[in-house]
Amino acid sequence: MKPACCFVAFLLSMSVFAQKIPLVYDKENTGAKYPLPVLPALKDLPVVEPLPDPFMFSNSTKRSTLFKDWEKRRNEIRAEIEHYEIGIKPPKPQNITADYADSNLTVTITENGKSMKIVAKIVLPSNGKGPFPAVIGMNRPNGSLPADIFTSRDIAMISFRHNDVTINSNAQTTDPYYTLYPDLNPDNTGQYSAWAWGVSRIIDGIELLKDKLPIDVKHLAVTGCSYAGKMVLIAGAFDERIALTIAQESGGGGATAWRVSETLGAVEKLGATSHQWFKEDMFDFANNNVSRLPHDHHELMAMVAPRALLVTGNTDYMWLANPSNYIASKATEEVYKQFGIGDRFGYYIDGNHGHCQIPESQKPAIVAFVDKFLLEKNVNTNVSTAPYPEIDYRRWTNWWGTAKAVFPPEPPSKKIWVEAECGIVGDEWLIETDTEASGKYVVSKQGMDGTKGVPK
Repeated sequence: MKPACCFVAFLLSMSVFAQKIPLVYDKENTGAKYPLPVLPALKDLPVVEPLPDPFMFSNSTKRSTLFKDWEKRRNEIRAEIEHYEIGIKPPKPQNITADYADSNLTVTITENGKSMKIVAKIVLPSNGKGPFPAVIGMNRPNGSLPADIFTSRDIAMISFRHNDVTINSNAQTTDPYYTLYPDLNPDNTGQYSAWAWGVSRIIDGIELLKDKLPIDVKHLAVTGCSYAGKMVLIAGAFDERIALTIAQESGGGGATAWRVSETLGAVEKLGATSHQWFKEDMFDFANNNVSRLPHDHHELMAMVAPRALLVTGNTDYMWLANPSNYIASKATEEVYKQFGIGDRFGYYIDGNHGHCQIPESQKPAIVAFVDKFLLEKNVNTNVSTAPYPEIDYRRWTNWWGTAKAVFPPEPPSKKIWVEAECGIVGDEWLIETDTEASGKYVVSKQGMDGTKGVPK
């Protein structure tokens, strides 16, 4: 009986430990006080082929898995992502006002003698007086999630129109955001930094109108899909007032690891994503240079900790780099588990549905995260679904806690190469020529690279 008692006491202590870790914060960045780490030029960065250790400080002199050190460590990761990928996200402006009328929240920001407005449509529940939990959807009040998830739970819905900040895929120095900050431009500051800044300004507006607008600022979520999935992941990672982040099918630059994606086929790799979404010199890390990036996107996801994060994938779309999503998610999961809050992170990678569509099989996982982290219901959020039992994700993280950033040796195997000279090529393939090879090769046509069937 004695060991059983000890086991129960251990579980109770773990529960108390988890309860002490906040679910959300009242500041955009609790670690803003920490100085920037050293940020070397590409040529001076070491090669780290597996996933970087999220618990190792940037100067490599200290490693800590203690939650009390996480605030400082996540701000190092933040600085690296800003410096090497998206550009600076400016802090809250001193001159900001807000107004609410005709179901629209209007936030006016003034900096450097210039002003801009962000207008967000708000759909309030018809039941009760609030304050209501709320979800901020990218371009639509509910993002790409079924609206009934929120309307049936009396959760307010807020639309973030990113073109109020900078025009998607057509960024210009004349866009409102760049005119506000003349030192920033589409080359040195990508749109994801600008859009994350815009989401934070909506939250500022909600705070300014707390006596007029019945929104519960302690229970805010963000959601979006595809390129907007990247958007919400960065917004959630960079603003600690967001209690729940739901990033759908975000692909490269989102809930995938650049390093892992580089080992896959025709996926959204670092060198094959939008030059407007990210700062221009990020692309110096393309191809073999990706292993010199001092961080990777399992650490972007880990920045959300200790707040809640759910990411999804879709195996019907190869370019989403779903195996990379899985490996990055398993790495992120280790961070959450280390802090005793494994139930605050989940991943759901499946197929047999359209891009940014929610099948009935996936909906319970999303509902569980909404119920738990926006409504504080006691429900099960242990979500870990992916069709990759054959992938050895541990080989990317086995080195953590050691001094050697190398992959473990591969098990003995045989490699057999087959060269097909006289095969019949169907009309769903393209014939390509490689001058360095002995002849020609085939690749599947666009749209034929899913997992539902073999191209003919």
